[in-house]
Amino acid sequence: MSLFFAIIIAIGFFFSQYYNNPNILYFFIAFSLIMNMVAYWRSDKIALALNRAKVIKKEDNPNLWNLVENLSITAGLPMPKICLIDDPAPNAFATGRDKKHAVVAVTTGLLQILDKTELEGVIAHELSHIGNRDILLSTVVVVLVGFISIITDIFLRSTFFGIGKNSDDNKAGGWMVLVGIVLSILAPIVAMLVQLAISRKREFLADASGALLTRYPEGLASALQKISQYARPMAHANKATAHMFIANPFGGAGKKISSLFSTHPPVEDRVRALLGK
Repeated sequence: MSLFFAIIIAIGFFFSQYYNNPNILYFFIAFSLIMNMVAYWRSDKIALALNRAKVIKKEDNPNLWNLVENLSITAGLPMPKICLIDDPAPNAFATGRDKKHAVVAVTTGLLQILDKTELEGVIAHELSHIGNRDILLSTVVVVLVGFISIITDIFLRSTFFGIGKNSDDNKAGGWMVLVGIVLSILAPIVAMLVQLAISRKREFLADASGALLTRYPEGLASALQKISQYARPMAHANKATAHMFIANPFGGAGKKISSLFSTHPPVEDRVRALLGK
C-alpha cells in the first residue's frame, strides 16, 4: 500500500511539473488515498458482486461447508465465508483483505464435475491464497496497473493535442515531454508484465501449499486437468477479477497459444510441478 502511494505521488509530481499546476499533485495524493481505502476495505465485495457470487449457509450445502471447515482447521485459518456462483463452468476463487475477512467462492459447475479429493485440492488451493495473503497483493497490483494505464493514456492524448505544454524554447521542458512520452508508453506494458509475473508465481505457490495441506497433490492435479478441459468461458467472466480464479475464467486455460499473456500458468506446467514430473 505504501509503495502504491509513493508511486502515485511520483507520477502526480511529474504531471504537476509538466503542466505547471500544483493542484494536479494534490489530486493524485487524494485519489491514491481513496484508491488504497477502496482496495483494502471493499475489494472483496466488488469481486463477489462482479461474479454474481451469493453467500450460503451450512444448511444450503452441508458437504461443501464441512469440507471447507475441516481444511480451514487443518490450515489453522478462521472459517471463511462460502459463496456459490451459479455457473456451469468449473472454477473457484478466494477474496478478502485478510484471513479474518476471507471468502471462498466456487461455481456450481465445479461441484458437479469434481469428486471429493479433487474438490479438497481446489479448496486447499484457495485457502492457501488466503493464508499467503495473495488476494490483498493481487488487488493492489490490479489497482496500480489500472490507474497507471488510465493516467498514461490521458498524458499521451493531451500531449498529442498539445494541451498544457511548456514553452517551446524551454529545452528542459522539451526533454521532460520526451521522457514523459516514453514512460507513458512503457509504464502500462511493464505494469502488466509485473501483474502477470506475480499472478503466475502466486498460483504455483498456492498449488504447492494446497498440496502440502491435503497431503495428496494428485487430487489438485486431477482437478486442474478436469477444469482445463472445459473450454467455454464463465457467463460473467471479466478481466478485472480473472487473475483471482484457480483457472482462466475465459476458458482455454491449458492452451499454450494464450499462455504468454495469461494471468495463469499453463495447466500442464502446474500438473507437472504437483506430480514432480
